[in-house]
Amino acid sequence: MAELSSLFHGFAVVLSPFNLMLMMIGIVLGVLIGVLPGLGGANGVAILLPLTFSMPPTSAIILLSCIYWGALFGGAITSVLFNIPGEPWSVATTFDGYPMAQQGRAGEALTAAFTSSFIGAFFAVLMITFLAPLVAKFALKFGPPEFFAVYLLTFCSFVGMGKGSPMKILASMMLGFALAAVGMDTVTGQLRLTFGQAELMRGFDFLIAVIGLFGIGEILLSMEEGLKFQGRSARINLKVVFETWRKLPAYWMTSIRSTLIGCWMGITPGGATPASFMSYGVAKKMSPNGDKFGKGEIEGVVAPETAAHAAGTSALLPMLALGIPGSPTAAVLLGGLLIWGLQPGPLLFVEKPDFVWGLIASMYLGNIAGLIIVLTSVPLFAAILRVPFAIIAPVIIAICAIGAYTVHHAMLDVWFMLGFGVIGYVFKKLDYPLAPLVLAVVLGDRAEDSFRQSMLLSQGDLGILWSNWLVGSITTLALVLLLWPLFGRAKQWLKSAAGGSNSAAARGTPEHR
Repeated sequence: MAELSSLFHGFAVVLSPFNLMLMMIGIVLGVLIGVLPGLGGANGVAILLPLTFSMPPTSAIILLSCIYWGALFGGAITSVLFNIPGEPWSVATTFDGYPMAQQGRAGEALTAAFTSSFIGAFFAVLMITFLAPLVAKFALKFGPPEFFAVYLLTFCSFVGMGKGSPMKILASMMLGFALAAVGMDTVTGQLRLTFGQAELMRGFDFLIAVIGLFGIGEILLSMEEGLKFQGRSARINLKVVFETWRKLPAYWMTSIRSTLIGCWMGITPGGATPASFMSYGVAKKMSPNGDKFGKGEIEGVVAPETAAHAAGTSALLPMLALGIPGSPTAAVLLGGLLIWGLQPGPLLFVEKPDFVWGLIASMYLGNIAGLIIVLTSVPLFAAILRVPFAIIAPVIIAICAIGAYTVHHAMLDVWFMLGFGVIGYVFKKLDYPLAPLVLAVVLGDRAEDSFRQSMLLSQGDLGILWSNWLVGSITTLALVLLLWPLFGRAKQWLKSAAGGSNSAAARGTPEHR
């Protein structure tokens, strides 16, 4: 009941005319960002974050979070109509969405995608509403060792549960730690890695890094690929919407399964992209129509869209309750909270209840408003893709440069942004993940501070990380996740060794001789 009363108070905060206006603007901007390849949820939030510095924090987070919801919706439009994923998590939607559009069922595919997105996000917000306060109360018992153990768990889970090469994830993360260490040491006050440059005293601002890595990096990649947009047209009317809605209850099991997969991948740092692929693969295996997947099966649209939105929304749970982002966009929002003078974590629920519950209430209203907006304006957003990329790219670069300059009003930050853009481009070409780098840049110094405070408390004894059941269990789980890829390789080696010995034994039998 306490959570419900707080939630109703949050609705009162959101329903002010100014916040409602920001919510609608955020959703429209988000859909636009989701439609344009070369941008994305994290990019859009990062580029527009400097514009929110003069706003009240609650209004700012409502605007930015609604940009995120809109981007989640917008990625499906390009996937279905143009076979171009507007977002990484929309790749799986193209497998069946685009064939449906080719068959003249674009309206049905888009209605299924938007409705599934809404359902996945709605259940994830319900989970945040009731779980976040419990996690926050539990986390109030945390001290420096516990916080470092949680940071360690976050970093290690990226290595152990990431889909890419563990060594590439580690390399990306180590570069992030090195960038986070530049500037003034918060414990001793000494300068580190500044190489005599006074401009580097404040370090690399995470916002400059994010704008460059995501925004400029994606633009460079898109320029190289020379995108040409040729897609299907679509109109959604009430008849198509209601006919599709009549079909969707038949896939209730797929929706529940995809929501659970998405929520799990969102809370752990798996993210929306692996959640959408995993959900699509599971649905294909378990569906009686699995052989029709890839040929225009509506269930192949329902599964990835539900999982992607559940993951994207639930990634905010660890950010709010523990101060640990579950996705690149959550990492950007975390940086925004720090800039606004708010400390993410359990105390946020006690010190700033208006902010927390206003954000959660905006998730409910934002998803409803987002569903209505995308269902009524698909042709308008699809028409944007007819604009030549040669016109869109310079506009995005100019917006990125303005965003970077406004952080510290320094031209050097614009050059740093371009440098990070080149790094982002190279990382994407070499298939290195950007999320671990962003996470390390945002959390690296905080993890270091917690570790050094722990060492000061224990006089240098690492045993403090196992000093009680809570910190000990978190630290042990982190180390298990860090070594998980090695366990997998050892298992494969044992299997191959056993297979080799069996074949050798078979060759040695009289029958084979």
